[in-house]
Amino acid sequence: MLVFLLLILCVGCDQLTKDAAHQYLVLQPLHSWFHDTIRLQYAENAGAFLSFGGDFSDGARVLLFQVFPALCLLALAMVLFLQPMSLASVVAWSLILSGGLSNLVDRIMNDGRVIDFMNLGIGSLRTGIFNVADVCITIGFLVLLLQAIWAKPLSVDSLSRS
Repeated sequence: MLVFLLLILCVGCDQLTKDAAHQYLVLQPLHSWFHDTIRLQYAENAGAFLSFGGDFSDGARVLLFQVFPALCLLALAMVLFLQPMSLASVVAWSLILSGGLSNLVDRIMNDGRVIDFMNLGIGSLRTGIFNVADVCITIGFLVLLLQAIWAKPLSVDSLSRS
């Protein structure tokens, strides 16, 4: 149930914000707040992270950014429903699945492009332009990373007792 709830919330929020960005930011100058720390600017990304692969051929982009991710998301969904795991892992993988699914929906609906609209930074140190799906993926990855860092390593003593 938690997986479905996170999927609905994350995908829904991402798609609503992308629709709002398309309605209110396209063909507009960028909007800036807090001394240019937060920017909203419309962008369509044909590539992956930081536009990597945006200049690949159409066939290569479909294969790399739609077919392959769809297969990975299907495998992840199967693991989420079939493999027992901790609550933190379920939340993390659900966020990653949600973000990936929403960006995949975007690519299918927008001729292979993802709508991005947020940018953060201080001075010349800035993030790339991203969206809510990217935030979900990043949070999911960070939860998995923290879980791996804080995981209790197995010692030789604990192995010999089992």
